[in-house]
Amino acid sequence: MRLHSTNLAPMTALNFGSAKGPHVRIPYALRRVPGDHVASVGMCPTNPQPGDIVLACVERIGKNTRLELSNGRASALHERDLLLAVFGNRYATDQFEGYARAEGDCCDLLSMGGVCGMVVSRHASVPEPTRLRIVGSVVDSRGVPLRLRDFALPRPTRAMRPRVTVVCGSAMDAGKTYTAMSLIMGLVRCERRVAGIKLTGTATGRDTWNFFDAGARPALDFVDGGFPSTYMCDPDALLDLYHLLLGHAAASGAVEAVLEIADGLFERETAMLLRSAAFRGTIDHIVFAASDPLGAAAGIGLLRDWGIEPMAVSGLISMSPLAMEEVATATGVRCLTASELQNGALADEALSMRAAMASTNSAMASTNSQVEMTASELSDV
Repeated sequence: MRLHSTNLAPMTALNFGSAKGPHVRIPYALRRVPGDHVASVGMCPTNPQPGDIVLACVERIGKNTRLELSNGRASALHERDLLLAVFGNRYATDQFEGYARAEGDCCDLLSMGGVCGMVVSRHASVPEPTRLRIVGSVVDSRGVPLRLRDFALPRPTRAMRPRVTVVCGSAMDAGKTYTAMSLIMGLVRCERRVAGIKLTGTATGRDTWNFFDAGARPALDFVDGGFPSTYMCDPDALLDLYHLLLGHAAASGAVEAVLEIADGLFERETAMLLRSAAFRGTIDHIVFAASDPLGAAAGIGLLRDWGIEPMAVSGLISMSPLAMEEVATATGVRCLTASELQNGALADEALSMRAAMASTNSAMASTNSQVEMTASELSDV
């Protein structure tokens, strides 16, 4: 392949799939990168960083046999296929642990959304990753390597912040996305303008498309903020991403925002956010998703240790009435089914966490004022 010096100008947004040149697949992770910014291919990156974009060739098919394209379609992968990919980190207890690295001109496909790097551990049931050979860095017309961060959403105009409901969970595959989708459906059915936000995770469109199909307008994720994934983000960058996406939700006219945080409570970014006073001070409700009563009870206990009281429990656990009864008895937190959420069970919750805290603070201030007045009166006697 002699693509290091090959001009890729014909492969614009209109011609990436053209028979006139090499067929290059554009993954979901790069959906915000305009095709006309892809000018040519430079040298392989010697020290790849999260967000670096490369042209790669499939060397060996492994775990990921398909690539999710920028339009959401799942494209079958074959050896020698060309694709654009973006370096990033991945944390997935049921799949891969991987980092934005390469071994010479080789790396692994970390997700079907087009994130690449090197796998350092994997679940015992998961096959070896699909192997890629890097052709070179993708550069613009000036020869400058493209980075995903350059294509993030701009800063939004100021608007009233929507009410925020966060969905977190005990682990991967606990039912977080279905819970978030059900919450969105319930709010839409109550004629609320709702935004759906996938704040953390690794680029793949399934969750965001589910939010959109449930009626979320807009449906956003961290890719819109210029991140291929959020694993190993520093706290300030993560909070900045949150405010960017929430700001766009507000600017779009959303009065409600349902926000999903990936993985379980022990995951680095999940714990970092939920333990952050700056983050907690902007959210109104938390719904906890779990797959079993013990996981739900342990998770709620940890949230309470962090000063968080969840509004409800849902997820896979809600498929079993007995499991729902167990967790409600053990924790005192109500457990709601997906159907109940979809029918607006939480849509009319009038008192937000923030309002409750304001009410408590007001009551405390009033009590302190009365105590001071009593002390003053006693001193006058």
